[in-house]
Amino acid sequence: MPKISVDVPRELLDDLDDHVGDDGKFVNRSDAVRASLRKTLDVLDDIDARHGRLEDEADEYDA
Repeated sequence: MPKISVDVPRELLDDLDDHVGDDGKFVNRSDAVRASLRKTLDVLDDIDARHGRLEDEADEYDA
């Protein structure tokens, strides 16, 4: 799995850490960041679909 590095404001990291660990929803920060990315990308896909900006998957395989 590729690794990336990002700069995150302290207040966002503190908020993220509230959701990580034994009492949190996520096992670790990486798990939380991946879940957030997936959720964000799903929302963006929904927005693009509503605006007709997504290519039909069948078209992608015909190329």
